[in-house]
Amino acid sequence: MRFEAPVEREAAERAWTIVRAAYAEREPVTWPRRHARPLMVAAVLVAVVAAALSPPGRSVVHSLRKAVGVKEAEPALFSLPARGQLLVTSRSGLWLVRADGSKRRLGRYRDAGFSPHGLYVAATRANQLVALDPKGDVRWTLARPAPRFPAWAGTRTDTRIAYLSGGRLRIVAGDGTGDHAVGAVALVPPAWQPGPRRVLAYMSTPRSVTVLDVDRGAVVRRMASGERVRKLAWSTDGRLLLVFTPHATRVYDSRGRAVAQDDPSDATFDRDAAFVGRSHEVAAIRASGTSSNVFSISGGRLYFRGTGVLSQLVWSPDGRWLLVTWPTADQWVFIQSEGRRRIVGASRISAQFGMSSRVAGWCCAG
Repeated sequence: MRFEAPVEREAAERAWTIVRAAYAEREPVTWPRRHARPLMVAAVLVAVVAAALSPPGRSVVHSLRKAVGVKEAEPALFSLPARGQLLVTSRSGLWLVRADGSKRRLGRYRDAGFSPHGLYVAATRANQLVALDPKGDVRWTLARPAPRFPAWAGTRTDTRIAYLSGGRLRIVAGDGTGDHAVGAVALVPPAWQPGPRRVLAYMSTPRSVTVLDVDRGAVVRRMASGERVRKLAWSTDGRLLLVFTPHATRVYDSRGRAVAQDDPSDATFDRDAAFVGRSHEVAAIRASGTSSNVFSISGGRLYFRGTGVLSQLVWSPDGRWLLVTWPTADQWVFIQSEGRRRIVGASRISAQFGMSSRVAGWCCAG
């Protein structure tokens, strides 16, 4: 007869979450992919089976669960510490979270982004780009092959949505008209520059950044990266562009000059980076062994430290609160960056939004 510990199933699920996240964020190897992939798959299977079936495995995983997480975290996300609303994607679909903690499932969508002022949402599913209102009602759809990463920008009366489809960057007006292809693109979310001009940064290849003046159809500049780029982001004043890679993050000014950089050592790598609030400072998540740190790459200020995987950095619209997602602990951690330091944790994120939850945006309206 086989006896199961009370937390065996939860331990197995948590072990899979940890291993999956570590595999997704693994460091590049110099072996050919045909050699590396079978070894990684085998390692994942061995780790999951050991955690789920063996008493020592269950003991280690359970100890890890007790060792991570904010101790005084709330049992659920009851409210946001700042004004605004969150977009959350997961395997169960797309969710809208208001400041008072109320949640609405908008539907089964893959990627999403807020419109200016948070009045609408652009989302993707199967072969459709969809515009929704905050109640989840569809305003219009556009049939395109496997659309990804919609980014919406502009004023209340003149907006554009940039998205990826069929290996091309495409742009459509906020009312669903005038859709057209711009050029070849790598699978990285594009980023609109804040300000009155329609300027867009995107990856024309996995290692080549293109900054495009959309209205004039003119390339403003191009920049090369030594490795595959994972993320593009502008400072809130539109003066600096962050180009994030796990091993070589760069910040560029309006002339395309690198004004800040972060180069982790061989034993470490970064999982995410973002501008700190409304400043030009950049914070990063540094993974080292079994721990992760959130710190300023310029000043070295430590914002947060945790065991396991810290995944995302998202700043509140007012720039005063930092949201750190923590898959290992199944928590979100809100850190007040100005004035008196406060930390507010919310637990059981996967139970509220579904597995593989990610924050797609924190917008001003609410």
